[in-house]
Amino acid sequence: MNFLKEEIKDGVAHVFLDRGRSNALNGVLLTELADLLDKLELDDQVKGMLLYGKPGIFSSGLDLFELYDFDEEQMRDFWYKFIHLVQRFVRFRKPAVAVIEGHSPAGGCVLAICCDYRVMTEGEYGIGLNEVPVGIIVPDSIFDLYSFWIGRARAYRLLLEGALLSPQRALKMGLVDEMVRPEAAHEAALSQLTKYTQLNAETWQQTKLNLRKDLIEHFEKDPSEGIERMLRQWWAPSTRETIKTILEKLKSKAS
Repeated sequence: MNFLKEEIKDGVAHVFLDRGRSNALNGVLLTELADLLDKLELDDQVKGMLLYGKPGIFSSGLDLFELYDFDEEQMRDFWYKFIHLVQRFVRFRKPAVAVIEGHSPAGGCVLAICCDYRVMTEGEYGIGLNEVPVGIIVPDSIFDLYSFWIGRARAYRLLLEGALLSPQRALKMGLVDEMVRPEAAHEAALSQLTKYTQLNAETWQQTKLNLRKDLIEHFEKDPSEGIERMLRQWWAPSTRETIKTILEKLKSKAS
């Protein structure tokens, strides 16, 4: 794998996002993670998964630097890969806990809310879906996933604002389940995963799928209409200009 690291220890798959400094999501990473979920689900030795980013950042979301230069077909292919990954993650049977040790905006937040539990470290970090200010239309299936955890009215307001929440606010709103000191993140996440894996696996997994039934059904619908709507907005001059400005600021900050 190019952008993932995996270690299986005592029945737990420790999966690390490993793409540069920010773990920005591109098509290869999306495919690798979807394929890995397939493999872990079929491996009887794996009881559950911990998903890590890096200290300071879980994932910055979509790789806008790469996506900005895509042509129409490349962009369409990317969105299908993204929706496929989320669909696959939503119906992942085994317990999954996200270890969030930094910023987790946009696509990073989406990966985190696919998990069953989120541990986030305290600090000056943000988590949430901030696509609207960038000019990206959030698919209704992603809105359903967001509201699954925090409620539809709250998700509605936050999504339209493009709000990023501090760890404290995210904990209060139910977007994350636990806030800990940085040195305690791994232990807290493993402790929660162990609570799940100590229970009867078949009972736990079927209950999870039952509770996610509506989400799973939504993601199984044909995403074509929503993707085409997103693509039209992606190529709108206002969106292109906004993304260009963001990239220029990031380049300036990096230099």
